[in-house]
Amino acid sequence: MHPDPAFRLNDEAAMRAFAARRAFAHIFAATPDGPTVVHAPVLVDDAGHLRFHLSRRNPMAALLDGARGIASLAGADGYVSPDWYGLPDQVPTWNYVAAEAHGTFRRLDAAETVAQLDALGTDHEARLAPKPAWTRSKMTPGRFEAMVGGIVGFRLVVAEWRGTAKLSQNKPAPARARVAAAFAAAGHGEMAALVAGAAA
Repeated sequence: MHPDPAFRLNDEAAMRAFAARRAFAHIFAATPDGPTVVHAPVLVDDAGHLRFHLSRRNPMAALLDGARGIASLAGADGYVSPDWYGLPDQVPTWNYVAAEAHGTFRRLDAAETVAQLDALGTDHEARLAPKPAWTRSKMTPGRFEAMVGGIVGFRLVVAEWRGTAKLSQNKPAPARARVAAAFAAAGHGEMAALVAGAAA
């Protein structure tokens, strides 16, 4: 996370909500095989922990239970040209939003893994409305049970959330407005809105 306090996110509920919306993480762990990373869709549970699954064939699936690690979720980002500020003596930089969940990984049992898959489908199918939601009841009987044996579910028991929203808050309001306008002109509407809404 960026060390400048101007960019620090301190609202844990907001970071959890960001993680729930983003829903895809780079998952890092220190394992006996050394530092390792995998990429997985994640859900934020009611306790604020992250649930996800990996292919059973992924070497990390055998190493995560009990390991300490981080789930990193990246949001919108974009290059900031020094010209955009309208100020002298500036340098190129990058604006971005990101959150990290730090904690310990715990393996889910079979029933918890099925519940995680069902919740994942329910959450993301709802985002596709008005499309009729897919459920596993649409599958051939026995096929889901055969396929679920190929994955391993995990929970990251989160001890700490950390976040950064680097959105030109360290610049004067007119410069931030120019950065937002430049993002909009470049077709980066999400970054434009984030910069425009960032508090100094």
